[in-house]
Amino acid sequence: MMRFDSLKGWLAWQESLHPLAIDLGLERAARVYRALNPEGIKPLTITVAGTNGKGSCIAYLEAIYKAQGYRVGAYSSPHILRYNERIKMDGFPVSDGLICEAFARIESVRGDTSLSYFEFGTLAALDIFWRSNLDIQLLEVGLGGRLDAVNIVDPNIAFISSIGIDHVDWLGATREAIGGEKAGIFRIDTPAIVGDPAPPDSLINYALKKGAQLYCINKDFTYSKQASTWNWTFENQIIDQIPEPGLKGEHQYRNASAVILAVHLLRDMLPVSDNSIRTGIKNNHLLGRFQLINDKIPILLDVGHNPEAVRTLADYLKATFPNKRIHAIFSMMKDKDIASVLEIMNPVVYDWFFTPLANPRTASEAIMRKFFSQCSIARVYFGFNDFKDAFNAAKSQCQSQENDLLLVFGSFFLVSDCLNEFEKCELIK
Repeated sequence: MMRFDSLKGWLAWQESLHPLAIDLGLERAARVYRALNPEGIKPLTITVAGTNGKGSCIAYLEAIYKAQGYRVGAYSSPHILRYNERIKMDGFPVSDGLICEAFARIESVRGDTSLSYFEFGTLAALDIFWRSNLDIQLLEVGLGGRLDAVNIVDPNIAFISSIGIDHVDWLGATREAIGGEKAGIFRIDTPAIVGDPAPPDSLINYALKKGAQLYCINKDFTYSKQASTWNWTFENQIIDQIPEPGLKGEHQYRNASAVILAVHLLRDMLPVSDNSIRTGIKNNHLLGRFQLINDKIPILLDVGHNPEAVRTLADYLKATFPNKRIHAIFSMMKDKDIASVLEIMNPVVYDWFFTPLANPRTASEAIMRKFFSQCSIARVYFGFNDFKDAFNAAKSQCQSQENDLLLVFGSFFLVSDCLNEFEKCELIK
């Protein structure tokens, strides 16, 4: 059996092992999972899919169950700073050693079954969680739902946060097509929670055909905002005086409402108090999601990279920083809807600083020049060597904390470069 001395060694090998970075399908991963866990032992499971909001929902669920004192595993992707962020127990990333041991077990049973980088990580998380005597595991679907490796596990609750246009090469180019793919996580006689206020018909029809127990926001459960708190309602149940969500943006009320319903529906197996719900909703943060860093010039980081996400970002900027000149340090992957993102954000952005990234999927300067020109955006600067170079150039255009905001957005990889750079200069701890 092949073994590596470090997590870095394992990951480098996995990246070169499989010919495709993304290879949707359940058969290969399911076969290896059965070999790892022939008895099918698993904690209670909530699976979360969606175009946007998956990470936020996982974070709320994790915080609520932790506040109640339960042992919680959370699997998500991609990571921002370190691979270990993908696999957390009790709120903390697991150690390199624990992940390497799981990889070694996977390698010992997979035989000639080819696995992608993502499938190795998913199997490692599932393997670690079932061996750790957890009360519940929270699984974020990486891409789609129906054919994502996470879907090899039958959930106790299936959860879809939102449906938008993204990953069209794999999921389709319409909300109907994408909704049908994401609905693939639904199971017969199992709660299926939908936090999207206007779900596509394909999602609803799949749930009905499958025989899932469907719950839709604004229909089966609702929320109402008060002066500084909000209330949640489901059937004859009300939870009042919930603090504002720790994660910012109007959409977080929808995310938090759907999360509360999931917790409520599992209450017979994992009882949770209203106070633990309030604590978990309030005390929450995520790297790169409307993350504000109060430096001399405030800095806002967001990983939004599709039209739905950046529309939410634009609304948040207009509501929260109405009088700021916004300087955008920006990059995107070339397979994203760059033109729509630019059109949505341009009304709120004063000037743009294109940042090259060391990733082959990144849109090149030539590609970005074409899109900026098509969108008639003139105040854009190119020619930087890396994030630090572009960030310093943007900062030099700022006048004062009262007038300016530095916005870093467009890609997980860009935000990762940003936070790594800020760690070096101790701007974040």
